[in-house]
Amino acid sequence: MDVSVVTAEARQASPLRRVTHSATTTPGRLSLIAVGLLLLTVVTGLFAAVTLQTKQSTLDELTDHREPLAAAAQQIYRSLSDADATAASAFLSGGVEPAALRSRYEFDIAQAGAALGKASSDVAGDSLAEQQVSTLSQQLPVYTGLIETARTNNRQGFPAGAAYLREASGLMRSKILPAAEQLYAIDYDRLKAGQAEARSFPWFTLLLTVGLLAALVMSQRYLTRKTNRLLNVGLFGATLAVALALMWGAAALIISATQVGDGERNGSQQVDVLVQARINSLKCRADETLTLVARGDGPGYEKEWQELSVTFSGGDRGNLLRQARELASSPAIAGEVDQARANADAWVAAHKKIRELDDGGQYEEAVATAIGAAPDSSATAFGKLDKNLITALNAGREEFFTQTKYAGAALTGLVPGVVVLAIIAVAGILLGIRERLREYR
Repeated sequence: MDVSVVTAEARQASPLRRVTHSATTTPGRLSLIAVGLLLLTVVTGLFAAVTLQTKQSTLDELTDHREPLAAAAQQIYRSLSDADATAASAFLSGGVEPAALRSRYEFDIAQAGAALGKASSDVAGDSLAEQQVSTLSQQLPVYTGLIETARTNNRQGFPAGAAYLREASGLMRSKILPAAEQLYAIDYDRLKAGQAEARSFPWFTLLLTVGLLAALVMSQRYLTRKTNRLLNVGLFGATLAVALALMWGAAALIISATQVGDGERNGSQQVDVLVQARINSLKCRADETLTLVARGDGPGYEKEWQELSVTFSGGDRGNLLRQARELASSPAIAGEVDQARANADAWVAAHKKIRELDDGGQYEEAVATAIGAAPDSSATAFGKLDKNLITALNAGREEFFTQTKYAGAALTGLVPGVVVLAIIAVAGILLGIRERLREYR
């Protein structure tokens, strides 16, 4: 056999042989333990830091991005639905509509446009959201054009005005409002997904940390048996650093998850229930006025009113305001919802009176009850209900922001703290193993 070949093979095998031979000696084992502990500490520290920073970023995104977008989408629906009801109320006034109603309609349209601009800022890559934004952007100018045509005909006393108004309202109900409602649902689902992510516990990071802690304890036991020394200061310090990081991180994450859960239940969930109640009440208000505009040709509007009114008034079954009352996180919010329920019942009573007057041939009296400013009018009761819902919605949003901010505060300093403790653990491992290795020189 060629001697050069044997020599090359021996050289190639020598590193592996050296490692194998080293593992049979105590210094070699100590070196391998040190390398393993250092690698595990660095990997655990980096993974924990990245995971915690991601958690913090998720919480920041919830308050800075996700919730405001869901609120903007909800505002689109509210403004457009109110604009539709206001346009119908103005039409019922006859001739030139009151300046207050005209101003309210224009404000609603402007507010919807601003909210649409905000809500459309984060639809890239989501084809369904892009479709809803596209529908809103294309159909809203068509709607406002039809309303202007209806106003022009109404001022001149032409009966075609009512037809244009019903066409505009039909467009609003068949395309525009469903798109706004779908956009809100998309944004709310994103918000819930973000909250679920913020509440989730990083179990893999926990397993890594527990594994590192166990490895440090086992290493110290090994050194105790080999050196007959009860305590290795370096490894003991490293163990304390890892244990502190584990306890701090676990406590902070549990507190944070609890706060996020409170913010979801008492904040965003309550807001969503109130939003659904408000959507239904706005639909009912438009139904109420359009039934009068149709002058006997609007049974579909009245049918929808009856179907939707039970979701915010009457019995407890399916009553969204009852659900909101159960989710109320403070006496102030509970009181506001209680007032909303009372005003909803008053509105139902006023609506019943409208239908009795209209069906009895007293159309002018029915219109006055629908849009007048009397204390027992439908407009007054609806206005009070809508104000209650707005106040409760704002309080729910504030609760969400407060609890989510608390959740973020619970993680304050955790990322740099974990990094520092990981560095301390690395230093402790190096110090502890080096002192033992010196004894074998």
